[in-house]
Amino acid sequence: MTFSISARQDGRFGMAVSSSSPAVAARCSHLRPGVGAAASQNVTDPRLGGRILDRLAVHGDAQLALREVGEGATDLDYRQLTAVGPAGPTAWFSGAQTLGTHGAAVGPNSVAAGNLLSGSGIPTAMVDAFESATGELEERLLAALQAAVAAGGEAGPVHSAGLAVVADVEWPVTDLRVDWSEAPIDDLAGALEIWLPQRDDYVRRGLNPATAPSYGVPGDQ
Repeated sequence: MTFSISARQDGRFGMAVSSSSPAVAARCSHLRPGVGAAASQNVTDPRLGGRILDRLAVHGDAQLALREVGEGATDLDYRQLTAVGPAGPTAWFSGAQTLGTHGAAVGPNSVAAGNLLSGSGIPTAMVDAFESATGELEERLLAALQAAVAAGGEAGPVHSAGLAVVADVEWPVTDLRVDWSEAPIDDLAGALEIWLPQRDDYVRRGLNPATAPSYGVPGDQ
């Protein structure tokens, strides 16, 4: 039901995800500034994403974090997990009960995984697109989602998508979601086009509002 990519760039962590089910990012996307990124998908247990990040906070090793969380998890055969730490190899796990055609792929700074896919090569297409793309982390994550669609995506239509990035502040600097749509990745791309030029202004409004630009909307005098 889901394909996702988690990645790092210049100390930032991000994840992009899409699914045939509603509100996929609310369950599957897990990010922590300075720590890493984790995905919990397939028959999703959202608790596992936070547990992976807790282990990454201790030692920063994505592969070890997945092993540690897996040792204490129940129903692991139904889970598909990925992890990205501050450095070193990225990691993934797919349980024996992962749905339909599924797969995973890793790059130097990314990991992608999916289930109920149109073909097992979708995660590789995502990683290749991310690693070859340039620009902001958000733009590269979106390129990976678009590459998944171009390569066939899910076996059926997707209806939700999300893209989030954490940086050096305590909240996500980007957190965009399309919870139900006939074209969620196109809608997500449109939202990112609006958001990205304003992203850093909203960080400044949080940290130092006296120096932040005005909103430029009616009533903002």
